[in-house]
Amino acid sequence: MFDALTRQPDDPLLALIGLFRADERAGKVDLGVGVYRDETGATPIFRAVKEAERRLVETQPTKAYVGPEGDPVFLDRLWALTTGEAGKGRATAALQTPGGSGALRLAADLMARMGTKGIWLGLPSWPNHASIFKAAGLEVITYPFFDIPSQAVLFDRMMEALAGAAPGDAVLLHASCHNPTGANLSADQWRAVSDLIAEKGLLPLVDIAYQGYGRGLDEDAAGLRTLLSTVPEALVSVSCSKSFGLYRERTGAIYAVCGNPDTALSVRSNLAALARTSYSMPPDHGAAIVSTILGDAALAADWKAEIETMRLRITAIRERLAAGLSARWQVLTAIREQEGMFSLLPLEEANVLKLRAEHAIYMPTSGRINIAGLKTAEVDAVIEKFLSL
Repeated sequence: MFDALTRQPDDPLLALIGLFRADERAGKVDLGVGVYRDETGATPIFRAVKEAERRLVETQPTKAYVGPEGDPVFLDRLWALTTGEAGKGRATAALQTPGGSGALRLAADLMARMGTKGIWLGLPSWPNHASIFKAAGLEVITYPFFDIPSQAVLFDRMMEALAGAAPGDAVLLHASCHNPTGANLSADQWRAVSDLIAEKGLLPLVDIAYQGYGRGLDEDAAGLRTLLSTVPEALVSVSCSKSFGLYRERTGAIYAVCGNPDTALSVRSNLAALARTSYSMPPDHGAAIVSTILGDAALAADWKAEIETMRLRITAIRERLAAGLSARWQVLTAIREQEGMFSLLPLEEANVLKLRAEHAIYMPTSGRINIAGLKTAEVDAVIEKFLSL
């Protein structure tokens, strides 16, 4: 019976990981997979994470199930970190999920159950966004968000597209550190799009996966907080993979901001039912780590100091890349103003393949680079190789 299946294409990014590992050349550079790396090329474990794990080993009383909803203390502490004052007092349904991807899938399944027909997605976006929404049965309606040649956000076209959305449609928004472009909306643009969403009766789904990597923990959530202060209902998908370095622990949450407590209870019951038939219970270890850190002032301060050091290192690499690459591509001065781990360069696929074949520089053929994967010592050499194209 399995013969009825056809082989599916490999995920291009996952295939790139295999190609990089198989390359035996010295000095190879991985600008592909979206993980933070330090100056040694390692993806470090936060000091606060290590200490939280030590405490859990010594004090955790059980490994029993946490239930489909997950740990309510973790959910409350993560919500406070993400939304600040804007989230206080809102009627909110929350579930702990297997990473941000699990949160997005639950959000998509919930919208499908509600009867949401379409979700508006600005392009380019994280490739898995469209796949998740389509798998849940939603229609994905796309519009241009970012122009690669000019490195500019196409805000007027975004607003024009959303003005044509039907009441009840959903719209996906990146909270900050846009993947794959690094380009973000200004404060004024966040206010304008929030007003439009409220006026049109749209349902925003905000993906916040890189808090702390752009301008700072509070600054990276400012747009989301503006939105929550404007709209009556929203979905918020939170990932802890980058912000806490918990990639393999699959730690995340989905929050539904509702109009009243009764509605929140109904939404929570539906999210729990959807989770039960998908993965049943969420993994606990990563959430327990996050909750321990956020519940201890000293651990939280150490975590904030370490993520700020990481943010500043990314910012410094952006400065050097912008200065060097703008010698050939003037528009790439924009790398300096872009935020987070990624930028999307105006390169043809042939250029990307040439960099891989001749210089062992690995990146997706889209031209997206993971700036957080660069060592400072590699930057000048990478610039030189790009300028040789």
